Amino acid sequence: MRIGRRTILGALLTAPVVAACGSAGSSAPPTSAPVAPSNDRLVELERKFDARLGLYALDTGTGATIAHRADERFAFCSTFKALAAAAVLHRNPLPHLDEVITYTESDLMKSAVITGQHVDTGMTIRELCEAAVRYSDGTAGNLLLRDLGGPAELTAYARSLGDAVTRMDRFEPDIVEATPGDPRDTTSPRAFGATFQKIVLGDALPAEKRAFLRGLLERNTTGAQRIRAGVPQGWTVADKTGTGDYGTLNDIAVVWPPNAPPLVLAIMSSKATKDAEYDQALIAEAAAHVAATLI
Repeated sequence: MRIGRRTILGALLTAPVVAACGSAGSSAPPTSAPVAPSNDRLVELERKFDARLGLYALDTGTGATIAHRADERFAFCSTFKALAAAAVLHRNPLPHLDEVITYTESDLMKSAVITGQHVDTGMTIRELCEAAVRYSDGTAGNLLLRDLGGPAELTAYARSLGDAVTRMDRFEPDIVEATPGDPRDTTSPRAFGATFQKIVLGDALPAEKRAFLRGLLERNTTGAQRIRAGVPQGWTVADKTGTGDYGTLNDIAVVWPPNAPPLVLAIMSSKATKDAEYDQALIAEAAAHVAATLI
C-alpha cells in the first residue's frame, strides 16, 4: 500500500523547531504542534537574498508547522490593513459598510491609488475596505484606523483575539519606517499568522462578515509576485502584502490546495540598510518551500 506524503508528515514531523532566537519583547509562547524537521532551505534563502527571513506555516489538516524566526519581531507595514478591516467588521453591524466617510486632499498618502479618485465624494466603509485590502491604499488604511478610534484600538482588537505580540502605534506613512529594533508597529510571523487564521478561517467574525473579508483577500491585486508566485497554479490564495524601508517585504495568507485543508502562511523579511533593494522572489521561494514540504 502506498502511504501518502501528508500521512508521513503527520506522523513524523516531531523534531524541535529550527529557528533563530526570538527578539526581546516577543511574548508568543513556543508551539507544541508538530514541526518540520529542517529549515536549511530557509537559511539558504537568507544567505541568497542577504535578508532576515521570518516564517510561520501551519497545515490546518495535520497540525504540522514550519517555523523560522517565527517569534522575532518584524514591521508589519501594510499587512495591518487586513486586520483593520476585520476590526471594523467586528465592531459594527453590516449596514456600517454603507456609511460614507469624507476626507480631504491633505489626508491623501503617497499610496492613494483609489482614494485619490474620490476626494470630492468620499467613500463608503465598504469601498475603503476594498481599497485598503485589495489595493493597499494607504489613505484607506488610515481612514479605517480613524473609524476604529486610532492605532491603539487595533492593538486592542489583536489582544481580544489572543494576540499578545502585534502592536499598532502609528498611522501611515510612519509605519513603513521599519527601523530595526523599533518595536512600534510590529508583530511576529507566528502571532500574525495565528491572528490571520482566526479572522479568515475561525470564528472571530460571523460567517457573512468573514466571507466579505475573505473575498477581498482572494482578490488582492498586490501579491502576484509573492506567495501567489510560489504556490502551484490552481491553489486559492487569500493574502495581504506589506512593504517598507530596510527591504521589508511581507505576505500573510491562507492558501487552499485542491482537495486538501488550507495552509496558514506568514512570511516576513527585512534587510540591514534603509535603502536596500526589494526582491519579491524571496517571498515566492519561501512559499514554494512550504508548499513542497507540507503538501
